[in-house]
Amino acid sequence: MKVSIIKTDNTYYPNKKPYHPPKLFPELKDIFNSYISTDPDNKTYEKVRDPFFSLGFDKENFEKVNWNPLGWLIKQGETVFIKPNMISQKHRLNNDWDYVITHGSVIRAVLDYIFIAMNGCGRVIIGDAPQTDSKYNEIITLMGLKEIRDFYKPFVNFEIELINLQDEYWVQKDDIYVETVTLPGDPRGGLAYDLGKDSFFSELDGKGKKYYGAFYDIKETNDHHNDNKHEYAISKSPIISDVFINIPKLKTHKKCGITVNLKSLVGINANKNWLPHYIFGSPEEGGDQFLKKTSKGGLETKLVTTAKKILLKKNPLINFLARKFKPIAYKVFGDTEKVVRSGNWYGNDTVWRMSLDLNKILMYGQPDGNLDPKKFKKFFSIVDGIISMEGNGPVAGTPKNTGLIIAGDNPVSVDSVSAKLMGFDYKKIKLISRCYNDKQFPLINCDYSNIRCYSNYEKFNCSINQLSIDEKDKFKAHFGWIGHIEE
Repeated sequence: MKVSIIKTDNTYYPNKKPYHPPKLFPELKDIFNSYISTDPDNKTYEKVRDPFFSLGFDKENFEKVNWNPLGWLIKQGETVFIKPNMISQKHRLNNDWDYVITHGSVIRAVLDYIFIAMNGCGRVIIGDAPQTDSKYNEIITLMGLKEIRDFYKPFVNFEIELINLQDEYWVQKDDIYVETVTLPGDPRGGLAYDLGKDSFFSELDGKGKKYYGAFYDIKETNDHHNDNKHEYAISKSPIISDVFINIPKLKTHKKCGITVNLKSLVGINANKNWLPHYIFGSPEEGGDQFLKKTSKGGLETKLVTTAKKILLKKNPLINFLARKFKPIAYKVFGDTEKVVRSGNWYGNDTVWRMSLDLNKILMYGQPDGNLDPKKFKKFFSIVDGIISMEGNGPVAGTPKNTGLIIAGDNPVSVDSVSAKLMGFDYKKIKLISRCYNDKQFPLINCDYSNIRCYSNYEKFNCSINQLSIDEKDKFKAHFGWIGHIEE
């Protein structure tokens, strides 16, 4: 299985929207006619183009006007769903954003080659469900998605649709939820999938697990995840699309080690509270909420669980008191960016299961709410690693100037190579390692050792087992994972 690694000294993004190419490459001249301009400062465009060449797509026509590198994947008139990382409009602790979410210049370059493959006739949907307290309109403004969409408007048979898959927005004050704003979500609606025994959670059935989701309503999460029932609400647009193209960010993650393709599918769900994030208790108690059982952890769980039940009632006085109490609680129990809680550590046995269930649904899910083991969705990934995030990812880490674009046609192979390039051992990341022994609905049909890397950097032209990186290029893990994920 092939994965492309493009390495560049360029670790900055262009500013001029809609991120035109640095020059008129031969394949762009005829199809765009006079519509396209150039931006010599856009170094990202060519690095997104390079994987198509390194992977050998339509190689006999490379540098010719009829080069169509995505023609094997996309046909005229099809619908392509593009899923960038749109988690938040800003870093949790500052106003930085370009290492938090996918940059629009990467998306624009991919779109041009989708347009070529469609011969100017088809539909592209760009969508994601940002973090529930994130502001979608600010995110698409930062990414330049409206400007990109407007560039394509003169092409009457080609449509770009921007959709926010959030079904609600949570208004917070001082980190306390105070109000819910209902949003339309996917205009095509949602689908419910009960994976039952085919869920990775089925291994835990009968063991009395109690799950926490994404929100204060604990009952809702456990109504959808209990013995023999593991149900997810999924946005319909990604399911009914002909092709799914993931354009994730290269980042560490507090609950599963890394987030690239596999974890990012949280963004296609239609109700985040149906997604288990951790199991209550410590490992001694059958949970993964905390590193170990302590009296302080037990007290914290009781206080927080009780407080969240009360906050669900949306009493203004209670909300006000909670906002005043939270800073005191952090002083007593520790700040989340410094103390392991909420499953933010290497022992989280929940999020990888949830993420891989979502991948099964995307790849095999049908519009009738069932999985078909004979139908595997057409997929491609381009990872934005020009500027990545290390440390306390996915929204509170630090930037790392990696200058990487990683690409391939399988989410597991691309994530495996990504982990290797970060200096992490895939065997220590269940999100990746467990993909290699799932037989009923496999997400990859080869062994880890069969992955081969192709690169513009000679050192990276090798099998994945031979791939090595310099010490300075290794990522710092989230503090809850340090010492437990590295090679």
